[in-house]
Amino acid sequence: MKKWISIILLVSLAVLITGCNGKEQTTDEGGKKLDNLSIMLDWYPNAVHSAIYVAQEKGYFKDEGLNVKIEMPADTNDPLKLAATGKVDLAISYQKQAILSKSEGIPIVSVAALVRHSLDTLMVKKSSGIKTPKDLEGKNVGYSSSEISEATVKEMVEADGGDFSKVKMTDVGWDLIPAIATDRVDAITGGYINHEYVLLNKEGYNMHAIKDSDYGVPDNYELVLVTGQKTLDQKRDAIKRFWKAVTKGQETVKQNPKEGLKILLDHENDSFPLKKDVETKSLEILLPLMEEKGVPFGYQEKASWEKAANWLYKNGVIKKQVKPDEVMDNIVSK
Repeated sequence: MKKWISIILLVSLAVLITGCNGKEQTTDEGGKKLDNLSIMLDWYPNAVHSAIYVAQEKGYFKDEGLNVKIEMPADTNDPLKLAATGKVDLAISYQKQAILSKSEGIPIVSVAALVRHSLDTLMVKKSSGIKTPKDLEGKNVGYSSSEISEATVKEMVEADGGDFSKVKMTDVGWDLIPAIATDRVDAITGGYINHEYVLLNKEGYNMHAIKDSDYGVPDNYELVLVTGQKTLDQKRDAIKRFWKAVTKGQETVKQNPKEGLKILLDHENDSFPLKKDVETKSLEILLPLMEEKGVPFGYQEKASWEKAANWLYKNGVIKKQVKPDEVMDNIVSK
């Protein structure tokens, strides 16, 4: 579901590109002035974006004085890159990717956590006989062009007492589902528990999921809201109002998931039609993972960023240590 970004962006580009999205304000049909904001999703519209579309449909953004444009990426490399350069105001990205980008000097900052817990999981067919990561010795694991995926499997296998050198890693691009379905590989990593896992089981493949965090990989904020540092400096108040509207949308989805999904399905992308039963199951899995009891929706704990950054550094994914205050800035108060 997710594609890690291959960072080729020069910091100088971010400095040169300062414009955001044309006009700063627009006027609604009643003559009320609205601040313009744009957000690029991480992927095509799906269950995890329900609160955003509910906020749009029910006028929560307008209530906060905002005119919000929701965009989809032409390429999954785009959102974080465009947010860094100010081409979009906001983007949905990934905690580990934000840290990786920051370590390379890309001027982005995470302002809120959309999904508080990991969605990535190692998936195998139950018929494979693979029950724990150590059982991957002598097996073939499919992944999607990411050194983070390789580091994840290595951590899991070694935490389970196995020898990672005996595991074959095969880059299958974004063909994770067909790769495991056709037995091209024995396992896949980088798929989401609320998407690939749901789809594979729906298609009749009896799957077993092994949580990364059960074997040494720190639980992390899977999806975060990021912006460029300059955009945050200029539009902090508008971004706070954006998240206030999304939080109201999230409450609406929790209280009435069927209504929230209907609104989402009404906004599905023609190129990626949604299946109601899949998105229903996906949202059922997602909702408990998007919040933490006693913690405001979206609030980011420094400890989570520190654990993720330390893990990436320890595993050689980043060459420069990143401190939480360098990559996150809460727009939500605890």
